Amino acid sequence: MRRLARWSVNKQWGITGLETAIVLIAFVVITGIFTYSALSAGLFSTQKSQAALYSSPGETLISLELSGGVIATANDGTIQQISFVVATVPGGEPIDFTAPAGNATNNGLAAGNSTNLVIINYHDEDQTVYDLYWTVEKLGNADDDDLLETDERFKISVGSDTAGSDGGNLINALANDLTADKTFTLEVLTPAGTLLVIERTTPAYIDTEMNLR
Repeated sequence: MRRLARWSVNKQWGITGLETAIVLIAFVVITGIFTYSALSAGLFSTQKSQAALYSSPGETLISLELSGGVIATANDGTIQQISFVVATVPGGEPIDFTAPAGNATNNGLAAGNSTNLVIINYHDEDQTVYDLYWTVEKLGNADDDDLLETDERFKISVGSDTAGSDGGNLINALANDLTADKTFTLEVLTPAGTLLVIERTTPAYIDTEMNLR
């Protein structure tokens, strides 16, 4: 009887250990399947996002980039003009930077009959102003046409550094002047619908010319 009882106990322990091993193996296999599925889904999603980003560079939101600082020109503590240099990203499509005509009232806005395709808007906590007056200067090896192409640089100036008949300065376009300690945003909207957003804060002291950070 003692031998039979000992055999029975040992047999039960053997069966229990085998079942435990089978459960552990099944758990590891199932976990591996789920992990592989999750990784595959993640990689597929990433590949789709990359394909959407790079399949048509002219239609992405990164076809235009800054190439240098953002320079503000001021008079009597008020900013009149903001200038910056732009370039296309590698592989980006050419962008038509035909400048707008100045408004007859020199109010700092593009004229209503302007043929400009690039629109520049201004925004701060007090106001939003659409379709500002701006000019373009071709730099370096840029050719004479208004298309910003690969390896070219255009200097864009929003407003004027004077209040002459060239369209008016930024002061004229704003209901509340751009002065010290103020955060503002310029939105450069291209014909393809891509957007370059430039956000800067003016310093505590307004100098005649400043590189905004």
